[in-house]
Amino acid sequence: MLTPPRRSFLKLAMAAGLVPAMGSLARPALAAAEARAFAPQPGDWQGYETVTRVTLPAGQGPAQVWLPVPSLDTDYQRSLGDTVAGNASHAEIITDPASGAKYLQASFDGSAAPELALTSRFQTRNRTIDWSKPGNATEDTAVLQAALRPSGNKPLDGIVAETAAKITAGANSDLEKVRAIYAWIVANCHRNLDTAGCGTGDAVATLASAGGKCADLNGLFVALSRASGVPARDVFGIRVAPSAFGFKQLGAKNEVITGAQHCRAEVWIASHGWVAMDPADVLKVMRAESDAWIKDPNDPLVTQVNAALFGNWEGNWVGYNSAEDLALAGSDRRLPFLMYPQATVNGQALDELDAKTFGYEITAQAIPA
Repeated sequence: MLTPPRRSFLKLAMAAGLVPAMGSLARPALAAAEARAFAPQPGDWQGYETVTRVTLPAGQGPAQVWLPVPSLDTDYQRSLGDTVAGNASHAEIITDPASGAKYLQASFDGSAAPELALTSRFQTRNRTIDWSKPGNATEDTAVLQAALRPSGNKPLDGIVAETAAKITAGANSDLEKVRAIYAWIVANCHRNLDTAGCGTGDAVATLASAGGKCADLNGLFVALSRASGVPARDVFGIRVAPSAFGFKQLGAKNEVITGAQHCRAEVWIASHGWVAMDPADVLKVMRAESDAWIKDPNDPLVTQVNAALFGNWEGNWVGYNSAEDLALAGSDRRLPFLMYPQATVNGQALDELDAKTFGYEITAQAIPA
């Protein structure tokens, strides 16, 4: 598979603020090491392009491929369009009527080795909140109701309801409930380095183990919020650039972002609208940013991230969708979430977490905003 040259990643780093436009290559490392204060601020739009390339083996029979497409149109993300190339007998970008999630569906008749490339261009910027300036946000009632419903991975009764009630006892507002749940996740859960991919997102299993990765940890945060009566949803996406603040765990490591998928979360607070949340990334910093596992949430390295990710996130990430229990067009498969490429060959599903065997690669580069 093709890999973009190193200069593409240099452009990404420049866009993220890690690399000055001029100067020696020795300076950026020092700048990144010094820039530890994690505090996303309002800023300009940044342009990016991602390319997902799929190459399946020849002679294996008919195949289908489904690729997530950035679907969000918000004040922190907007699409510039998508293009498709390859030898598919049919290729179409589908919009799921229930969730609004977009994905590319491509079919191959098996007469040649399937090849597919999806190019998505978009702009992102930091998502920030000023808690001192409440307003009167509005949202479609159906959207809020959907963000309060259980899903296959998020039952809202049983242990989930019991845990939510204990965590939020004494809370007098939705914001107080969310603060309590966020703090409980950070204090009582951990990032499990042995979890495959981003995890399964099973809230009950995550409660039992108190560990997992972003789909598990942020998924549990969403489930506990819903069980507490606060509309909440996952946002499934992928990191596309380094962190501008020098945190290696909070950004893409190079131009190949095949394994950089990341699930974030958001909750509805009537005084502020949809609000960004990411307790899973706090736990990622605690577990993996330093050589030693930081278990104290009050550690200076952690406190800044902990505070910032309650209401803010960095724009070096693109959201695909918030779909749960997604039925793929042209298939009887139903996915708990769509964040990775999917494919079947002769009706057999490929392992989306094994990109090399599957045969896909995702790359990113900065483009003019």
